[in-house]
Amino acid sequence: MSIKEKMHSGDLYLPMDEEIFKEQLECLDKLYDFNNTRPTELKKRATMLKNMFCEIGDNCYVEPPLHTNWGGKHVHFGKNIYANFNLTLVDDTHIYVGDYTMFGPNVTIATAGHPILPCLREKGYQYNAPVKIGKNCWIGAGAVIVPGITIGDNVVIGAGSVVTKDIPSNVVAVGNPCKILREVNEHDKEYYFKNRKIDI
Repeated sequence: MSIKEKMHSGDLYLPMDEEIFKEQLECLDKLYDFNNTRPTELKKRATMLKNMFCEIGDNCYVEPPLHTNWGGKHVHFGKNIYANFNLTLVDDTHIYVGDYTMFGPNVTIATAGHPILPCLREKGYQYNAPVKIGKNCWIGAGAVIVPGITIGDNVVIGAGSVVTKDIPSNVVAVGNPCKILREVNEHDKEYYFKNRKIDI
């Protein structure tokens, strides 16, 4: 199995392999250029993201600075996704995000992990596990999603949460470790925030 295949298989591998490091640096050059665009260069940013990401749908907005290990090369975004500043995508393997999902500032999605056994970390070994986030989710500010996690559709992840287990669809989940607080319910059809009624 090649190093590139190991990156996406969950097997242990050495990420400083010369072949993949050269390719990674080329991706990071594109990311550098994206992060140095001007606020008025919206069309340019959209074009750059299509060149950087594995897939990205229409009407996506990513606020610089964006931080990624591979410049988005292994990132799959649906349409109408919004990401506030300092989104960190540790995209050593694939990250999938469904349509209409929103990210607050300072969210981290990590696909890369390192063995617990110290002698393996000493040698620099790494493994990767994909992350999947469904449609119409809201990932609150400062949330962290660790490797191998799947989050369903219509989920709200509270600010500062650390998601260490899969989250099913149609729930609000919060905390460290992140746990289901409640289901999305009838109350949410009437109130959008505390005692504020939906009047639109």
